[in-house]
Amino acid sequence: MTEPHVLSKIEQPQPQGCRKILNVFGGPKLPPPIIGQQVVLADGRKLGYAEFGDPDGKPVFFFHGMPGSRLFRHPDDSIAASLGVRLIVVDRPGLGLSDLKPKRKLIDWPDDVVGLADALQIERFAVAGVSAGGPHTMACAYKIPHRLSGAALVSAAAPHRVPGVLEGMNPQIKTSFQTAGCGCLPWWSLLPAMMIYARIGRNNPEKIWQRMIDASPPPDQALLREPEVKAIFLDSLRETYRQGPNGHIFDALAIARDWGFHVKDITAPVQLWQGLADPQVPPAMGRYLAATIPTCQPHYIPDEGHLMMFKADIWRDILAGLVDGN
Repeated sequence: MTEPHVLSKIEQPQPQGCRKILNVFGGPKLPPPIIGQQVVLADGRKLGYAEFGDPDGKPVFFFHGMPGSRLFRHPDDSIAASLGVRLIVVDRPGLGLSDLKPKRKLIDWPDDVVGLADALQIERFAVAGVSAGGPHTMACAYKIPHRLSGAALVSAAAPHRVPGVLEGMNPQIKTSFQTAGCGCLPWWSLLPAMMIYARIGRNNPEKIWQRMIDASPPPDQALLREPEVKAIFLDSLRETYRQGPNGHIFDALAIARDWGFHVKDITAPVQLWQGLADPQVPPAMGRYLAATIPTCQPHYIPDEGHLMMFKADIWRDILAGLVDGN
């Protein structure tokens, strides 16, 4: 075991063997890191992250959705800077620049966050998560409340086995949740399909972006078509699958299976942001979390979908709620 520490430089791995030959003949290439750093955790794994906003501001660790990476955030970084927010977006294990942690559990995530915070010499911080990042935020609010100044859940997934929370969910997403969470399939059974998905995400992410548009409600379709938002999605998708599909698989399983804690036992202050036109994380999930987390302050946004954080005024309100008074 070692003390968590920041790596001074990220080296871009050079292609070897058949990968190198494929590149010579115009085959798939891994994109170079756009933005990012790494820390080495106590168990020797590397954790990737990127910083935006005010480098001297109040730290907010932001947890991306799924698929996602450290590049996922509102495209206007001046919003965080104007609020005095040091936004630290973290790659989860196996995604982007973070080493894989096979068979990880959701409750393991706060340990990685503490390792990153300690390496950056940050004692107290806020956490926020969107979509699949929401359960990771709740894990922190449960396990490390003494380190948190606040937490924000944005379009955040709830435990899917609770009766009624899947009401209004997109049928395809609902089926995926139930299949991944049943425990009846080994993780490697998901590998063939995810290898194809990862190849598309890394080499032609516009295909996945278009699928997102096709499956989204009108408010989200309009946001996805904004050039700045599209660029964020494409860059983040490429990084999601930098190492292949395994990170996405274990990310999905961590959320779909037992979390290792109950949300009713969360003690850190939590703000919840729920769009009432969200078919991916339906309002039933947000209402369940608001009713069950004792410290939760809900914000229900009419006519907004899953991607409402890409609206500048909503993103500003989310961040302001985390730093005001802290």
